[in-house]
Amino acid sequence: MSAPAPLEVASTIQSASIEPNPSPKHDVNPSTAASGKEPVTIASSPPPSDIESDEVPLSVLRPAPRPHHLPPLPDLRFEQSYLKSIEKAQSGWGVAYITLRDQLLLPLLQGTLWTLLLTGWRFWNRESQLAGQSVGARVRRWWWSVNDWNLPSLRRHDVAADLKDVSIRFMRYYVAEFANAGSD
Repeated sequence: MSAPAPLEVASTIQSASIEPNPSPKHDVNPSTAASGKEPVTIASSPPPSDIESDEVPLSVLRPAPRPHHLPPLPDLRFEQSYLKSIEKAQSGWGVAYITLRDQLLLPLLQGTLWTLLLTGWRFWNRESQLAGQSVGARVRRWWWSVNDWNLPSLRRHDVAADLKDVSIRFMRYYVAEFANAGSD
């Protein structure tokens, strides 16, 4: 009797991605210039009359392109937890549902909730102030001083300096605006 389809799929995925006989030379580290030894060959130099001082070799101006090596395959450690989660699936649809749920929907939900949490936190604290004697203001001022941040100016310079100035400005405005209100 053959194994259920989800276990066959899981076994195929696992056997395709796990190297049964890893070699330290190939799997542990990428090759470098120091990995292989090449004997040094000293080329005979051309006679001094053949070399001009202004001449720059073309190989210096346009070096040969180096081959691009692909990075090593990532270590898929989630594989065992994935196999554990699909072992109870009854059909291929169950495997598809578990895969979509674990690999698409849950990360999407997690990112959405995290974004909403951060946005709500910023909205809640958008009116936070450094001025005042509340506990929050004291904590904010302490935090700014601990981090050596310059405290912003706590006074607005465009506001009148004292109450007399405000009264005088208001009276001038009132008289100018409503002085002839009865004559209209």
